[in-house]
Amino acid sequence: MSGQQRLQDFSERLEQVISGDELTSFFQPIVDVQTQEVYAYEALARNPSRRFAHPGELFEAAGAVQRCGELGRILREKALKGCPDKCLFLNIHPDEFEDGWLTQPDDPIFNHHHQVYLEITESVPLRYSDVCTSVLKEIRKHGVKLAVDDLGSGYSNLKYISDLQPEIVKIDRGLIEGLTKGTRLHRLVRSIVNLSVDMGAKVVAEGIEKAEELHAAIDAGVHYAQGFALARPASPPPEPVWPTFK
Repeated sequence: MSGQQRLQDFSERLEQVISGDELTSFFQPIVDVQTQEVYAYEALARNPSRRFAHPGELFEAAGAVQRCGELGRILREKALKGCPDKCLFLNIHPDEFEDGWLTQPDDPIFNHHHQVYLEITESVPLRYSDVCTSVLKEIRKHGVKLAVDDLGSGYSNLKYISDLQPEIVKIDRGLIEGLTKGTRLHRLVRSIVNLSVDMGAKVVAEGIEKAEELHAAIDAGVHYAQGFALARPASPPPEPVWPTFK
């Protein structure tokens, strides 16, 4: 398939998804480890028609035909409608920082009755330094907060954590998988938590799949936990089940 044919294919499938109202949001709880209650839900894009293999391909198509901002806006509307009564974490694709949709005053993020966190990967400032800083400054004026995702995944430039001053840092699954107390990995996670707290951020351990990982993460000082061990993404927003440590 030529480049032009690929763009045409992307455009047609994306239009079918948007015009057919085929998008939906699933939700995964982010749980306060002290109270064992839901602090917030992360909204995750889903396309039940499977015109795209996964959300990454969906956004790749939207970016290729310059409709990423429009797609993000639709997903934010779906997320707020599907979870009106809790704090929300909303993933933002890097291309959305250049599309101008995020700062529109009627964007759904400014009309939620609970706290909204925009969740970005730490690679975003590397690609969109000035634009990212400007957009985040504007929306944070209106009470929207920032969560930096995937800390510890691949190359990590901690300077961006300092520069962006996020309210939440999410530790990548790669550092949580197989986590147990008393190991070098556990000491590393504890150090990351302490560093994040010193920078004014609370910490989510994401990708928790086992009770042992959860308890080790709590021992390392994390504030919140997220993962299959507590609840799988679902719609409507599921209630977490606190796993029993054996």
